[in-house]
Amino acid sequence: MPYRVLVADDDRAIRESLGRALELEGYAVVGAGDGVEALATARRDRFDALVLDVMMPSVDGLGVCRVLRADGDGTPILMLTARVETADRVAGLDAGADDYLPKPFELDELLARLRALLRRAAPDAPGRRLLLDRLTVDPGARRVWWLDTELVLSKTEFDLLELLVRNAGIVLDRATIYQRIWGYEFGPDSKNLAVYIGYLRRKLEDAGAAGLIHTVRGVGYTARSG
Repeated sequence: MPYRVLVADDDRAIRESLGRALELEGYAVVGAGDGVEALATARRDRFDALVLDVMMPSVDGLGVCRVLRADGDGTPILMLTARVETADRVAGLDAGADDYLPKPFELDELLARLRALLRRAAPDAPGRRLLLDRLTVDPGARRVWWLDTELVLSKTEFDLLELLVRNAGIVLDRATIYQRIWGYEFGPDSKNLAVYIGYLRRKLEDAGAAGLIHTVRGVGYTARSG
């Protein structure tokens, strides 16, 4: 069965051309012309991924993303944006998007990012749980606990924590983490990784698990107890 993708963009030419390109790649595509339609469609039907333009009338892409995440909908979201400032990209991540792509974009890059999102969202085969201090990570169920407290993590947050815990005690450089989590490198000035590390640290600290993720200046990050 083909992956189902919702493409929401108020520019009809972009929406239809992107839809045709995705269909040629084997995806089943549904289009939406604004945020209200996108939100109603995403709530009514099941999709494997959403491609949302940030600047849409009525409800923008960020608003759609926030509402869906508040509903508990974890469908992977790729945000398209003409805004290239770091603050605007961080706003997309804060809204719950899994990735963003500045306009104008190359189709090959969009397809690669979409494939990466779908790979990361695929359920893992049942396997053993990962342990670090009193932290338990269940890759099969995609759940995390500190003692008896379960952490609520987004897909990207879980993927990042699982990667660090699987490699506990090993310093992972930023390029490796970007490649493993996002499927490509963002460049030396990207703040994506730092933003998600910050999210994880806050959620771990709120559960009582402070100090598990360590920054190795100039290199990357590692997970270790103490």
